[in-house]
Amino acid sequence: MTTARAFLTAAVFLWLGMVLAISFIEAPLKFRAPNVTLAIGLGIGRLVFRALNGVESLLAVLVLAAVWADPPGAVATVALALAVGALVVQLVFVRPRLTRRSDAVLAGEVGPRSRAHYGYVALEVLKALALLATGVLVLTAAVP
Repeated sequence: MTTARAFLTAAVFLWLGMVLAISFIEAPLKFRAPNVTLAIGLGIGRLVFRALNGVESLLAVLVLAAVWADPPGAVATVALALAVGALVVQLVFVRPRLTRRSDAVLAGEVGPRSRAHYGYVALEVLKALALLATGVLVLTAAVP
């Protein structure tokens, strides 16, 4: 396994672990903690997801550089493209809508839940599956 391929594998699984830990464990559980109001939960969530998305963006750039240095094959590259594409859609289209909605809630407005949240979750599931597929494909290609 080349250095670029080893880095790609490690970075993809690190990225996957972060998405699983934050999106599927921390995010839903914070609202079940005692005395955590919707406003507090939204405030925490905004900070955590801003940090997560920043790290994800960095990892995406580094992973793409590793792919450029040593392409892992067509199927793994397509899987990775799905993960990166999901992240881009989240950052460019979904997060701004969620931010506007959380701004309104934090300002005391009452209204229906945002459907954008469901889109974000669907993209998280797609991203997690694509990252898992990428990591497994790169690892299995390295095994003779």
